Amino acid sequence: MLFEPEYVIYVDGASRGNPGHASYGYAILDSEGRVIHSGSGYIGVNTNNVAEYTALQEALRFALKQGIASVEVRADSELMVRQIKGEYKVRAPHLMPIYEECRSLLRKLQVQGIEHVPREQNRIADRLANEALDRKLKKQKTLKSDQ
Repeated sequence: MLFEPEYVIYVDGASRGNPGHASYGYAILDSEGRVIHSGSGYIGVNTNNVAEYTALQEALRFALKQGIASVEVRADSELMVRQIKGEYKVRAPHLMPIYEECRSLLRKLQVQGIEHVPREQNRIADRLANEALDRKLKKQKTLKSDQ
């Protein structure tokens, strides 16, 4: 790496059931390690791989919207990281559109690296994804009990 990236993006997806209720989370940290933005959301019934890619997609969209130029991406999904790097092929047809969009978004940024990290180093994105899922499931449970 010739120089440090401006920002580090942590991404994670969650799916309870795989496929099951799914969500994503991401956090963007500045060069000093401060969270400058985080996002999360529920994405319906989906696979964990779709949730992982959605986290990346949403984080990259936000970064580009904010004019962020230089990033390093970190994820605990070894499969997604290796697919994005071109080491593994994407075989699942339902992943191709989101994979292609992520690759397109990455080409618009100066990417200093896309790294697989252990889950323990991805706690912030993992927490955000699970909180989004918990909020949605709690809301659904509350709605059902009110009926």
